[in-house]
Amino acid sequence: MQSHRAWLWRLGLGLALLGGAVFAFQRPFRVYPSLEGYDDIPLPPDYQEQAEWVQARLMYPNHPNSILLGFGRRFRRGMPDWREGGTSWTQDYPRADRHFAQALRRLTRIHARSSEQPANPDDTDDFFNWPWMVAGEMGDWKLTPEQVKTVREYLLRGGFIYMDDFWGPVEWERFDESMKLVFPERPIVEIDNKDPIFHVVYDLDDRYQVLGQWSLRGGGGFMAQRAAGTVAHWQGIYDDKHRLMVTMSFNSDIGDSWEWADDPRYPEKYSALGIRLGVNYVVYAMTH
Repeated sequence: MQSHRAWLWRLGLGLALLGGAVFAFQRPFRVYPSLEGYDDIPLPPDYQEQAEWVQARLMYPNHPNSILLGFGRRFRRGMPDWREGGTSWTQDYPRADRHFAQALRRLTRIHARSSEQPANPDDTDDFFNWPWMVAGEMGDWKLTPEQVKTVREYLLRGGFIYMDDFWGPVEWERFDESMKLVFPERPIVEIDNKDPIFHVVYDLDDRYQVLGQWSLRGGGGFMAQRAAGTVAHWQGIYDDKHRLMVTMSFNSDIGDSWEWADDPRYPEKYSALGIRLGVNYVVYAMTH
């Protein structure tokens, strides 16, 4: 049985079950340039399907100390406009999103759309239409004061954001800079193994660090050092009813486990855990 919170979300923000009213207000689907340079991914045929679930991806402005410099990327005319893609929010996008949507359809009975939906917190007419969001490279975000208010309201009204792929104390500090503005009064805590989010579909007591494809290339460069000596943390922020609104995989790269799930060179064990973790998080978000 769905929780009161999930029911209110659908009643107050969705109305989809009463005639599809929300779809009239959703922004048209658009593909943005990816940070990883993807230009050969075919658009799924059902990219405009009105599905039960869509993977929305949080768009955000880059922090001035963004890890983009660590990646060795240089921009002659400054950082690209994040609203047009090509910055940190597009890491793993759209390949990871489409692979995960495929997996969710195969492993559950959720009617999932094949294509992702980027969601801009400045566009409040559209942002609240997407009750589930994923966000990556969280050591790079820096929300504006208005975006802080929007993200806070989104979460308190029943939204759910899964945040991934940030490593070490420096990236944590940049992440926490914006997160503390969103919820200065709510602590980030380690999620207990007994929490339903780890058992709603799969029992995930035995979690382990999920490495990104970038960390498996060998060598002693910046990217290899990024993961060295780190320990995986599975964290979250709860609402007043002890329901998770935000979950975080710190010192793991779940996005890469989705993105490279079809690549025989990427270890299967990472995709096995990453996909199951994502399935649990989606089902939890839809039923709590």
